[in-house]
Amino acid sequence: MAEPKKDQVLGEDFEDVEAEFQATSEVAEEATELDLLRQERDDFKDKFMRALAEAENSRKRSEKARREAEQYGGSRLARDMLPVYDNMKRALDTVTDEQRAMSAALLEGIELTMRELLNVFKKHGVEIVSPKIGDRFDPQMHEAMFEAPVPGTRAGDIIQVAAEGFMLHDRLLRPAQVGVSSTPAS
Repeated sequence: MAEPKKDQVLGEDFEDVEAEFQATSEVAEEATELDLLRQERDDFKDKFMRALAEAENSRKRSEKARREAEQYGGSRLARDMLPVYDNMKRALDTVTDEQRAMSAALLEGIELTMRELLNVFKKHGVEIVSPKIGDRFDPQMHEAMFEAPVPGTRAGDIIQVAAEGFMLHDRLLRPAQVGVSSTPAS
């Protein structure tokens, strides 16, 4: 058998090396492509998670806005009804016994209307803030209409209630209007 020529041996080795290099090159390209695909997948996953979180936050914000609109949406109407209450209360407070005897049916109708107004207020979450004389002034709930030194009181005591205040659920619709003692401590 004849010995292969040197060029033939080198050619076969070169072909093997070339094939091996090509295989290694293809593996490297596939690895690079795989790394790129993984990076792209991670980017899409990150964007998806952010979009999901934003959608959840939007849902929570809209739910909160819906609840607030449900609870406080009628606050303008309720605020507009407060003078009606005030006027009816003043009218009933000024009635004398003589007038009550002469116009019993009329006054009963006004009292029933007042009770119905209070029931509607209660149904919609409107509560009366009715301080008493001698209570402490609370700037969160009361509006000081005047200050006066009154013997036998302490500074900051309520000495007169001019108008009741109103709350709508946990929000102040109108503070109670009061007079406050300014008597200095002895």
